[in-house]
Amino acid sequence: MPSSLLLEVPALADFNKAWAELTDWLCLLDRVIKSQKVTVGDLDDINDMIIKQKATLQDLEQRRPQLDELITAAQNLKNKTANQEARTIITDRIEKIQSQWDEVQGRLQNRRQQLHEMLKDSTQWLEAKQEAEQVLEQAKAKLESWKEISYTVDALKKQNAELKQFSKELRQWQINVDVANDMALKLLRDYSTDDTRKVQLVTDNINTTWATINKRVSEREAALEAALRLLQQFYLDLEKFLAWLTEAETTANVLQDATRKERILEDAKGVRELMKQWQDLQTEIEAHTDIFHNLDENGQKILRSLEGSDDAALLQRRLDNMNFRWSELRKKSLNIRSHLEASSDQWKRLHLSLQELLAWLQLKEDELKQQAPIGGDLPTVQKQNDTHRTFKRELKAKEPVIMSALETVRIFLTEQPLEGLEKLCQEPRELSPEERAQNVTRLLRKQADEVKTEWDKLNLRSADWQKKIDEALERLQELQEAIDELDLKLRQAEVFKGSWQPVGDLLIDSLQDHLEKVKAYQAELAPLKDNVNHVNDLAHRFPSSDIQLSQYNINCLEDLNTRWKLLKVAIDERIRQLHDAHRDFGPTSQHFLSTSVQGPWERAISPNKVPYYINHETQTTCWDHPKMTELYQSLADLNNVRFSAYRTAMKLRRLQKALCLDLLSLSAACDALDQHNLKQNDQPMDILQIINCLTTIYDRLEQEHNNLVNVPLCVDMCLNWLLNVYDTGRTGRIRVLSFKTGVISLCKAHLEDKYRYLFKQVASSTGFCDQRRLGLLLHDSIQIPRQLGEVASFGGSNIEPSVRSCFQFANNKPEIEAALFLDWMRLEPQSMVWLPVLHRVAAAETAKHQAKCNICKECPIIGFRYRSLKHFNYDICQSCFFSGRVAKGHKMHYPMVEYCTPTTSGEDVRDFAKVLKNKFRTKRYFAKHPRMGYLPVQTVLEGDNMETPASSPQLSHDDTHSRIEHYASRLAEMENSNGSYLNDSISPNESIDDEHLLIQHYCQSLNQESPLSQPRSPAQILISLESEERGELERILADLEEENRNLQAEYDRLKQQHDHKGLSPLPSPPEMMPISPQSPRDAELIAEAKLLRQHKGRLEARMQILEDHNKQLESQLHRLRQLLEQPQADAKVNGATLSSPSTSLQRSDSSQPMLLRVVGSQTSETMGEDDLLNPPQDTSTGLEEVMEQLNNSFPSTRGHNVGSLFHMADDLGRAMETLVTVMTDDKVLE
Repeated sequence: MPSSLLLEVPALADFNKAWAELTDWLCLLDRVIKSQKVTVGDLDDINDMIIKQKATLQDLEQRRPQLDELITAAQNLKNKTANQEARTIITDRIEKIQSQWDEVQGRLQNRRQQLHEMLKDSTQWLEAKQEAEQVLEQAKAKLESWKEISYTVDALKKQNAELKQFSKELRQWQINVDVANDMALKLLRDYSTDDTRKVQLVTDNINTTWATINKRVSEREAALEAALRLLQQFYLDLEKFLAWLTEAETTANVLQDATRKERILEDAKGVRELMKQWQDLQTEIEAHTDIFHNLDENGQKILRSLEGSDDAALLQRRLDNMNFRWSELRKKSLNIRSHLEASSDQWKRLHLSLQELLAWLQLKEDELKQQAPIGGDLPTVQKQNDTHRTFKRELKAKEPVIMSALETVRIFLTEQPLEGLEKLCQEPRELSPEERAQNVTRLLRKQADEVKTEWDKLNLRSADWQKKIDEALERLQELQEAIDELDLKLRQAEVFKGSWQPVGDLLIDSLQDHLEKVKAYQAELAPLKDNVNHVNDLAHRFPSSDIQLSQYNINCLEDLNTRWKLLKVAIDERIRQLHDAHRDFGPTSQHFLSTSVQGPWERAISPNKVPYYINHETQTTCWDHPKMTELYQSLADLNNVRFSAYRTAMKLRRLQKALCLDLLSLSAACDALDQHNLKQNDQPMDILQIINCLTTIYDRLEQEHNNLVNVPLCVDMCLNWLLNVYDTGRTGRIRVLSFKTGVISLCKAHLEDKYRYLFKQVASSTGFCDQRRLGLLLHDSIQIPRQLGEVASFGGSNIEPSVRSCFQFANNKPEIEAALFLDWMRLEPQSMVWLPVLHRVAAAETAKHQAKCNICKECPIIGFRYRSLKHFNYDICQSCFFSGRVAKGHKMHYPMVEYCTPTTSGEDVRDFAKVLKNKFRTKRYFAKHPRMGYLPVQTVLEGDNMETPASSPQLSHDDTHSRIEHYASRLAEMENSNGSYLNDSISPNESIDDEHLLIQHYCQSLNQESPLSQPRSPAQILISLESEERGELERILADLEEENRNLQAEYDRLKQQHDHKGLSPLPSPPEMMPISPQSPRDAELIAEAKLLRQHKGRLEARMQILEDHNKQLESQLHRLRQLLEQPQADAKVNGATLSSPSTSLQRSDSSQPMLLRVVGSQTSETMGEDDLLNPPQDTSTGLEEVMEQLNNSFPSTRGHNVGSLFHMADDLGRAMETLVTVMTDDKVLE
């Protein structure tokens, strides 16, 4: 929009800002709607998204008033301005935002309707999927129940009938699968913009499984038909083969008879005729060899099916008869050939035949060797198995030939006489006939033996090779099945991994759901590791069997292992990314708090989760939130309030409002604390626990007060304040009790309800509280004003006097109950008076009194009203009263009554009577009867001002802590008295917050000691404290060392006495079992052990007291040093600048106006003195001179000796703990 229009119509700027905010929110909402995708088929995910959409619609409806207000504002602007351009722009923007609103609302409603339809369709699909999966499980169970095919007619008919019935069931089940597929297709088609990978994956698995089942059914059907055909054809083929065998046997018998006729071998023509007939017979035999083997194999299959039946025995006899006749036929054929070939050179032919057989055997031997080694994959070994089956078939076919040849040689050697051998042998003439016959016999017998030996060896090697092939086949088959199963599971896992969206694209609210899903899937994949190990184990067994896996299998194994490792790495990385995202951006993270600051500020987190803030403009960092820094600086405006209790209460009220804790009820706070199970008050809370609890609190407040609570800002600010109060060192942990104390103290509740709750937190289960527990509560409570720099006015940080006061009020009982605690708190003890004052300040904020302030003339008076009990019709507003302003004729020490609610007629009458009574009283009466509006911690008497009670001035025999307490008390007294003086003696134009001037008054006021021993400055105070600390700590060290030596000597003495009696080594007292004493000496030893244990307890208690005192000493020394180091710049303004609340020292004129409250109307009556301090003679001393004097008198090298003494005390404490640990080990002596 043009700047000229903004100048002409100023109201357009606010309209533009509201319009831009609402437009940006609608754009963001639109992007969120578009990015919200769900997993189709996941009912939980869809329901979660429906809930989110419902919440988004509610948010939109809650923003509807903003749109209406914007439209109304636009209409008003259009009515008020006459600028046509401005009117056009306003109209366009309103139309645009209305259109955008309607579009977003329509998209939300459409999306919600779509999600409801998706939920309905997904439910139907899941039901259909479940039915389809049940059908598939039934089908797979049916397939597994199938038996091996039987080669009997009845069995085949039964199996065929079962198959047909199963096929019929499959056709019925096909409907279920089709329904699931149709529903899946509808989901894939209608909701393609969402994540449909789950539906696609499940559908693919169902269809794959269904196709596999149908394929196996088809294969089974074909196998049954083939088996039935084989069964029907087998007996026909067998009969036909046997008929041929009969004819062949007849032919062989005729030829055999013809070859045995006398002189048939001399007829060459007859021999050739017979040889031709034999060749025809041999051709037929070879042609029927395959038929014979097929019949034999099929017959064996049928025999296995008929095992145990009569048909099996009959078929076995027929097969045996067929084999026998086949073998005899081949033998006859060979014998016929042998006879036909018999002539004068018969032994040579036998010799040649044996050589041919030897050559064939050698050839087959080489062929068998070439089949080795065993292949490394299933296809190779199956091919080797087929090759070897052919090889065995050839051996079986050659067996009759070899046997016939060997038989012919045997017969030849048996039938031929030596004379015949002499004629047959063509040997040199020099050999005798007997020698030549022996040589022929030896030669033929040797060759026959070689043929026999090689034949047997070849058969053995063939059988051994077949055994190796069978084993390799079985193991490779097992390996292949394991590989296929692992590959399938890995592919499914990889599909799931592929469905992952980038972590950056996920919605923050869905991070936890995705993390749980991935973890659940990781648990589901755990058994997959067993599959991987099983595959690797199977692969590692092959080398031991001399089987080398093929490169293909090796690559498969490497691929599977690599995929498994990558899958594990991917899942682990996914979980890590989701963890990091959930930690950094999830509901339990601090990411949502990053919006609590605006540029140039940035919120950062330290390693211990403590937040800090970076200013990129100045390139600086700080612990405090920018808004908290602004709040602390604004608290400086309240420094002109004279009374510290009211000043502290008003600061806390402003802090309470800034943190929105004034909206938090006690019941809501308790519910949040219980929800996070914060019951162990001594347990520490880390930053995340604090943030989670605060988030719960402020989320509830946002629901109740939508426009008043900014959750990220409030959580961050409250966390910042809690850390400033209870964790100034930024360790990242505070106690549960501290957290409860801080939150409950500033919440919205009745004062006594807060007291009861806080007391309950430190009370025991019986409802009573001892001094230690009460001290813990008061210590945590006093930290709240301490953080504001106001602790000195409430008795300092030492809470022992307050605890002592409470128990003195309870007549020094060891424990107090809630009623006594409430009675004591009603007296408003000094250390806790700021809390009831805070409640009165809150109550008076909205009070309106129909009266006029006699000083500033404000009418009506808003807030506190102070009515004089000395003058008639004299009222002062809270601003004039807190700043110390008075009208002529009225002094601040005159009695007044405070009202935080409008007065009643009865109160008016009562006050009139008091004014009348005070008219007759003198100033001396008021001086003798001062009143105090709180309970001092050391007495129940009323005092003049609210200050830390002064200790006895006789400090020569007191310890260092008493001296520190004394100095702190005197400092508070000086602050009060000087505040009164400065307000009465210095004009308003002069500086009344010169801290160095306060120090000067403080030093001059310490006049109880001699001038030589009196400290003249805080630096000298520190010097004197250090010297006294050194002496005191040295005395403590000497006492502890002496006690250490005494304990060690006593322990050695007891041990020697125990050893002298010949007993077992003396254990430490806790190890002794409680037994009945057997002798007076045993009883004495037990008594001494008890004394040692009691003494050890006293030492531990004393060490704890020393540690507490040291901490208090350090804190009060730190405060005195801060007083010295106060910047000069702070003295130039009216009130110290609160740059760091924990280190700024606030001026206190008087801690609280001396008021006596009336319970019925919550009013207070005040009396005081009018004695004023005389001004110092030299009030013109410059700040520079004072600072120079202080710096010169303050030693820069002091403090190291004190620190050294602290370290020595710590070392001695650890030594004492070691000694006590040795003396009291594990078991406690009863």
